[in-house]
Amino acid sequence: MVCGSQRKSTTFSSTPYFMNRAIHGTAQPITERIHPHSRPIVSYYFPRDVGAQHYGERHPMKPHRLTLTNALVLGYGLDKRLHHIYDVRRATREELEVYHDSDYIDFLSKVTPQNQNEVKDMLDKFNCGEDCPVFSDMYDFCRMSSGGSLAAARKLCAGTTDIAINWAGGLHHAKRGEASGFCYTNDIVLAILELLRYHPRVLYIDIDIHHGDGVEFAFYNSNRVMTVSFHKFTGDFFPGTGKLDDNGSGLGRHFCLNVPLQDGIDDDMYLTIFKTVIGDTVNAFSPAAIVLQCGADSLGCDRLGAFNLSIAAHGECVNFVRSFNVPLLVVGGGGYTIKNVSRCWTYETAVLVGAEIPNELPATVYDSFFEDSHWKLHPPLTGKVDNLNTTASLQRITISIKNKLRYLQGAPSVAMQEIPPNLQGFLDNEDRTHEEKLEERSTALAGEHRNDPSTATNEFYDGEKDVDHVMAPLPTASTTSTRAPTSTRRARGGRRGRGGRGKRGGRGAASARDRDEDAGDTTSSSEEPAPPPAKRARGGRGRGGRGRGGRVKSAQMVEDDDSEKQPEQTPGAAGGSGDGPKDGDDKMDVDDEH
Repeated sequence: MVCGSQRKSTTFSSTPYFMNRAIHGTAQPITERIHPHSRPIVSYYFPRDVGAQHYGERHPMKPHRLTLTNALVLGYGLDKRLHHIYDVRRATREELEVYHDSDYIDFLSKVTPQNQNEVKDMLDKFNCGEDCPVFSDMYDFCRMSSGGSLAAARKLCAGTTDIAINWAGGLHHAKRGEASGFCYTNDIVLAILELLRYHPRVLYIDIDIHHGDGVEFAFYNSNRVMTVSFHKFTGDFFPGTGKLDDNGSGLGRHFCLNVPLQDGIDDDMYLTIFKTVIGDTVNAFSPAAIVLQCGADSLGCDRLGAFNLSIAAHGECVNFVRSFNVPLLVVGGGGYTIKNVSRCWTYETAVLVGAEIPNELPATVYDSFFEDSHWKLHPPLTGKVDNLNTTASLQRITISIKNKLRYLQGAPSVAMQEIPPNLQGFLDNEDRTHEEKLEERSTALAGEHRNDPSTATNEFYDGEKDVDHVMAPLPTASTTSTRAPTSTRRARGGRRGRGGRGKRGGRGAASARDRDEDAGDTTSSSEEPAPPPAKRARGGRGRGGRGRGGRVKSAQMVEDDDSEKQPEQTPGAAGGSGDGPKDGDDKMDVDDEH
């Protein structure tokens, strides 16, 4: 039996799931489902066990914020407005090695808290220490985070979704061969590389308070990816990069934009410079897809931040990017006051699906996290830090970025070609056929490609495989002997002569010759080898059918003329062609007299 004093003591298991909110109210979940055609298709990616990971007791990064976010999303009933919710598979080692070094991935897959003391030299090599500690299931955490962004990118490439959300992603500090800033694998770079397989240009936007150095470094020399980062920059604030003059290099020069800000920027200033810069960038770059990193450490009252942004202003940035109606991948990022992070990403999920949600939070098992703010979605977060930004400084940044965008001279015309593996880390299996590439992208266009033949007038002969001009078959001995008179009869001299018009002089003579052959009259021409086809007559234009071109001589006759030097009457001289009898000439003369 339990005594009364023990019954009064409370533990987490004995407290009620839902706290008594009294006058503060509780949001009711959305129950109306939407039809897929009524709004843009939105896909939501949430790896099931990602929120159970733990960096350490005193580490500011808390993956548990993802569990809170998912609870609020379901509590508001936003799952009724989401078209697809996925528990994605984890990224494979081969997928991670598309960008990251193989020895670094091998280290992540083998190191554990138990054996880390045995590989201290490798910990220093790969920058694993205080900021990036080794914790249990660290490799699985990296695979879940990257797997969600990769799956979302594939969905966008397939065209089966318009907006993809992965709040577990956004780890923008990780480098190719080392960890950095609480990030081990860079899921954003992996997702952009996947998008580049189909989309010619990708715009990356980063609203984390820290500079997105890992993504910028990956595409610093590329003109197919433009990176725009809004961050705090003082020189000593992590990661210490992202100056206004960092513009990229090589082909990527002027395709890297940085907006360095000072402490305490408020909603109005931030939204003004954000909409100006992003609007001009989209107009100049014309991206085919956009990746938006929504780090929530730029909110006011963040554990590691120093801005004065509200959740509404943070969400307005997302809404502005959404308004371009470009395939959009939205990922998480920083954010170290977990109750504010979960509020922010829940509100932005509602913005992306086009739903209006009340200021009261829904009832969840995590009500105790939000008790101090009276269970409100938009608590006061602004005015805690002095604003060191001035209108003049922000105007100077805006003008500088406008001048950089002028160097683009319009959107780059990028051909869909393979990016060299040593530049972007693509796989080497690019020797697939066109049909196989279409099937990998989508089966909708497989087999629908058609190559229409085209022949130029100045085309040259390309060996035995050249079948553009099909040659006529050479005449055989049998066909030559029977068809030789036909070729002689069809000379143009008799057809176009004014006297015969090709009927009496040409065809009449031919018919007479046919009758002679039917009667058994064999001439010497049938016994001898058939002469080659007659040359084109030129006498068709003469008067009376007796013009110069009416004479058609074979090669045999030309040789006889040269040897004997005697004139020889060519058959059909009066009519232009054909071996007809003399009466053909008389008829033509009578016609001339009339």
